[in-house]
Amino acid sequence: MNNPFFYIVDVFTEAKYAGNQLAVFRNCAGLSTEQMQDIAREMHFSETTFILSDEPKNNGYDVRIFTPESELPFAGHPTLGTSFIIRQEIIGKPVETVNLNLQVGQIPVTFKYDGDRVVEQWMRQMPPQFGPIYDIQLFAEMLSLDNNDIDGRFPIQEVSTGVFCFIVPLKSLDALKRSQIAREKYFDLIKTTESKGVLVFAPEAHDLGSSGDLSVRFYADEIGVPEDPATGSANGCLAGYLVEHKYFGDDKIDIRVEQGYEMNRPSLLLHRARKLEDGKIEVNIGGASILIAKGELV
Repeated sequence: MNNPFFYIVDVFTEAKYAGNQLAVFRNCAGLSTEQMQDIAREMHFSETTFILSDEPKNNGYDVRIFTPESELPFAGHPTLGTSFIIRQEIIGKPVETVNLNLQVGQIPVTFKYDGDRVVEQWMRQMPPQFGPIYDIQLFAEMLSLDNNDIDGRFPIQEVSTGVFCFIVPLKSLDALKRSQIAREKYFDLIKTTESKGVLVFAPEAHDLGSSGDLSVRFYADEIGVPEDPATGSANGCLAGYLVEHKYFGDDKIDIRVEQGYEMNRPSLLLHRARKLEDGKIEVNIGGASILIAKGELV
């Protein structure tokens, strides 16, 4: 077997050394699941992806996604970052769309160009599913906050666009910054829930000059990610939630979301979502990717 090549990409950022780091391995058909998990643990980014072949199958590329602890059926920044590497390093020319064959199904990623340079990528996520609603006090205690830090006008709810997570609306950026997972309460809760990740959001930007519409933090200690700097899958859940509950007073959104500032990895995620005539919600999450490094597994 030839040694797999790998690439390090920063995703959901317009500058190097920000956003969410991703390791992308290529030529991985000969690796076992155990070897992929070991490599992901060694890289120790929130996710590592493995492109099984340079040849498309069913008009898409077979890709597997791993955290340091487990395999995922879908994740957002790995989808964008991996499609970026496929376009740049495998296809090698401008294309409108790259499809990834993931466990959750085939996910299309579309590209926006300035000349030949990719400036934005957009992924269409699965239509959101809405799960149970939860008590404010339970989550206030789990997030080390007061009850009045949570915006009771909107529910705390499990939502999925491929992977379920908890969506928690907060009243202020100050509450977002103060949020901290009480690990014992968190692990006790997720014993009985499908969601393992917790997304909290607030209606303020981190910087006065920023055009961000919301600020977000995401916690998922159970899968080896105590906090994530940019989470495309959970932001897809958030986009669906914002439309479903008309957070901005409308059943469509086109917004910018900041994440990762508390980790010194400022990230920018783009949300476009709308309710369709059949009642389903169409969710698109966008952002930019930057190649940082490349090498070979020895």
